Amino acid sequence: MADLKTTLLGVPLNSPVLGASGTAGYGPEYEPFVDYTKVGGICGKGLTLHGQFGNEGARLYETPSGLINSIGLQNPGVAHFIDVELPKMLALKQKYGTAVIANLGGHSEEEYVEGARLLNGSAVDIVELNISCPNVKAGGMAYGVKAKDAGAVTAMVRKVCQKPLMVKLSPQAESIPDMCKAVEAAGADAVSLVNTFQSCAIDVYRRRPVFENVFAGLSGPAIRPIALRMVWQAVGAVRIPVVGLGGIATGRDALEFIMAGAAAVQVGAANFADPRAMQTVAEGLCALLDELGFASVEEARGCARG
Repeated sequence: MADLKTTLLGVPLNSPVLGASGTAGYGPEYEPFVDYTKVGGICGKGLTLHGQFGNEGARLYETPSGLINSIGLQNPGVAHFIDVELPKMLALKQKYGTAVIANLGGHSEEEYVEGARLLNGSAVDIVELNISCPNVKAGGMAYGVKAKDAGAVTAMVRKVCQKPLMVKLSPQAESIPDMCKAVEAAGADAVSLVNTFQSCAIDVYRRRPVFENVFAGLSGPAIRPIALRMVWQAVGAVRIPVVGLGGIATGRDALEFIMAGAAAVQVGAANFADPRAMQTVAEGLCALLDELGFASVEEARGCARG
């Protein structure tokens, strides 16, 4: 069988398949369904410094080949995560070897910096910096739209963050290559992309938007070809590892991203349709590598780039 073991930023992974933030809880929620010895790690639910309740009204809406969400980063806050949720993730790691990745958001530079400082004293393996959050000081525009803003917040967090730092990019970025170069120059150790695409749904019976905020985030198979294009661009723009996500639901999906050069992949919306999705993707990836004559995932990485 093809060897799926790999590393990300020096962290050993059972496989290049990770659970995407907000879709696998903190890991233990899926333990009854998933063989975690086949999963590389879990990106925990997105955190903000003080925690928040999230959005009111509808939060999930199915659409053909996708899922629209408007969760609003509901989370318990960084300190609560360190005290309560993190020990459960570490127990999972002790049992199965799954890496622990903390996803950190914020609505100001100060929130990002203080959150990163608190995580320094924890046992998380990697910090995934979510720059899709709105910058309240810049009128609500997300940090992840303009390369200059993304570079600035990354640099501030890099100064205090003692953990490997992976920056999660928004597809709303004005230029994916420029964004990648900006965060790399600011000290990012890796990038992950893409986050959800801004979308909209209308309830025709109510004659109103489905979501209180009107616009919400689209994920699932519908976005995969666009996400793959952006990952291809990212790999070509930087020398740091690129983690790909966006609509991955099968081993073949994962292999496309890996052949494009991705160091690892994240499985997101598929976890809601099938709680075994992370394992299914890993097993499918292994079987396809065998079929194609690859001895390991490392042999396949970037092979489509010539």
